[in-house]
Amino acid sequence: MAHLRLAVLLSGSGTTLENLFEKCAGGKLDAEVVVVVSSRADAYGLERTRRRNVPALVVERRRYAGTDEFSAAIFAAIEPYAPDAICLAGFMSLLRIPEKYRDRILNVHPALLPAFGGKGLYGHHVHEAVLRAGCKVTGCTVHFVGEKYDSGPIVAQKAVPVMPDDTPDTLAARVQAAERELYPEAVQLLAEGRLSVKGQIVKILPE
Repeated sequence: MAHLRLAVLLSGSGTTLENLFEKCAGGKLDAEVVVVVSSRADAYGLERTRRRNVPALVVERRRYAGTDEFSAAIFAAIEPYAPDAICLAGFMSLLRIPEKYRDRILNVHPALLPAFGGKGLYGHHVHEAVLRAGCKVTGCTVHFVGEKYDSGPIVAQKAVPVMPDDTPDTLAARVQAAERELYPEAVQLLAEGRLSVKGQIVKILPE
């Protein structure tokens, strides 16, 4: 089992980051967050990072003309910290992924992909769409990051029931509780070298 050096990319409040910090500190995750990069200078996740005495960097998306230039700046920023893997934690931009990070970048999405994924479907937009569609079950998905939104190979999923009186807020709360369990579990599988990827198929190898 390897001790995983994690870079975390975010754009917002950093609740997913905080969960990863807590799991690492509590010994539930054989990893440490070595650097955090935000695509927005005003993201509260940066404050959470500084409290933990972890390097907090800003690479603002709006300063770059295209995805290629922005992605190059992100990966240049994290390179000195030599991360083994990258976790997206409410990171709102597409990335062009260098070969060395292929199948080393994880994201969590608040629905059961491939349903309710793609451009514009994030956060409350997802839960609103699930309720409009009359779904009886939703959940969350941890997946490797691909070149398109929510398109990479699926690592793990957790189902969450949709209640008849749900609002986007009540549904979001239950899905987020599932995310807090599932995301660290998937990162731990990566740390243990137990994820085998062939095309779109991820197999979880035995211990």
